[in-house]
Amino acid sequence: MSKVDIIDLGYKDYQEALDIQEKLFTERSLGKIKNTILFVEHPPVITVGIRGKKTNILLDRNYLEKHNIKIYDIKRGGDVTYHGPGQLVGYFIFDLKDYNRDVKRFIFNIEEIFIRILKKLFNINAVREDGKYTGIWVDNKKITAIGVQIRKYITMHGFAFNINTNLDHFKWIVPCGIEDRGVTSLENIILKRTDFEFIKMEIVKEVKDIF
Repeated sequence: MSKVDIIDLGYKDYQEALDIQEKLFTERSLGKIKNTILFVEHPPVITVGIRGKKTNILLDRNYLEKHNIKIYDIKRGGDVTYHGPGQLVGYFIFDLKDYNRDVKRFIFNIEEIFIRILKKLFNINAVREDGKYTGIWVDNKKITAIGVQIRKYITMHGFAFNINTNLDHFKWIVPCGIEDRGVTSLENIILKRTDFEFIKMEIVKEVKDIF
């Protein structure tokens, strides 16, 4: 893969992964590295995007502190999101000048990865909702959340794909601030767990084809 590097961080604290993103962002801005995707799985954490509302966090502070669930205010697009075990997160450190500075196409291409994988491997008809909600949906339930930050055409953040995710944890928030939609996972749809490494390899194949 000549155009995109893949770095697998494994299971890592959110702040540690954020620090790595920031470092790579600077290096990409200076042209020291290629476009890069980070794969990571996080302990339970809640993130709030630039349009996020703290009222979309449904847990009280005592519960959060007792269970060591941290909240991060970050600069990606979107509202409130949950990350946790069983969810594959991908962070894109890309220079969009390599892609004609086309932000909409960049988001479209990330969405396309999951539409293809879900159809090809599991015969699941997943859809995007252009002009309405970002992300990938199956039967009106979100399976992949997407939120990015772009500074001087360099991107950060990316996707959160629910593979074997504990869906009960989404009851902690109003996911993405959308009250009339649900959340699902691959495990919930096919009724069995799927190996993370297998999914990572398939994502890399699609990235190579699409990007």
